[in-house]
Amino acid sequence: MKKGIIILFTVLGVFLHAQNIKTKRGIINLDGIPVAKLSNKSSEYTFMDLKETPMYTIKFIDKSIVDSVRDSYISVNRVYNRDKTIEIDYSSPSAFSGEERSAVFTSVKDLKIIDNKGINVKNLDELFSNVPKRKLDAKTKDAYTIRKKIDKMNIEVNKVGEILSNGVPVGYFTNLPVSFGSEETIMDKTPIDIEIYDAKSKLIGRYITTTKQLKTAGGKSFTIYKEMSGRASILKFPTYKALAERMAIMDPNFIKIQEKVSVGTVTKETPN
Repeated sequence: MKKGIIILFTVLGVFLHAQNIKTKRGIINLDGIPVAKLSNKSSEYTFMDLKETPMYTIKFIDKSIVDSVRDSYISVNRVYNRDKTIEIDYSSPSAFSGEERSAVFTSVKDLKIIDNKGINVKNLDELFSNVPKRKLDAKTKDAYTIRKKIDKMNIEVNKVGEILSNGVPVGYFTNLPVSFGSEETIMDKTPIDIEIYDAKSKLIGRYITTTKQLKTAGGKSFTIYKEMSGRASILKFPTYKALAERMAIMDPNFIKIQEKVSVGTVTKETPN
């Protein structure tokens, strides 16, 4: 009984001390008291004091890392000292909160740079001195590792279906649909699989247009661009470049990352 009473008062205490955060007509209120002002342009929000002096901005970033994996975070910048911009995680009061509510909620609850006295400049400076580490899940970390490898390969697909890495031909596509050359994305459902070969005409794998599956000659498979819902919705159709990049990751022997360019011995000709 005593334990139940303690839990009840603990929950009641949290409820009573919970801040009521509201933003109306660009004015941020904590427990009914105006503490700051807010304006926005697209996905960037500018936070001002009550005299409308800009103090910092929050910009929402939502980007594709590789395939169907996306990363969402905020970029924070001080208006009075733009030398440094930081990228950190944000939170929302609910799953259905928009960017404005998320920006205000993160400022008050997570970063504590807005309190009942207004914008806390000391805490804002402290945030930039000790930037919190982002909490990435295993899937997102893996995606960034893959993205780093792909960027080093610098893969491109030319107008005849040839695959190049850092300007060097490394393979090619066959069984290309009629739309190839005019469309960057693969939208056609073809009865014959699109095949990928290396520069020595060895079969590396194939793309099945009906199932959006990429399969290596060795038996590995990967579904390109799984459909997602909400903010993280993505393109339904892959690009030829995306296929080449993913195949390079699935089969490490397809494209080798060249860290250094090797050249022969340089000799200087001497006049006779």
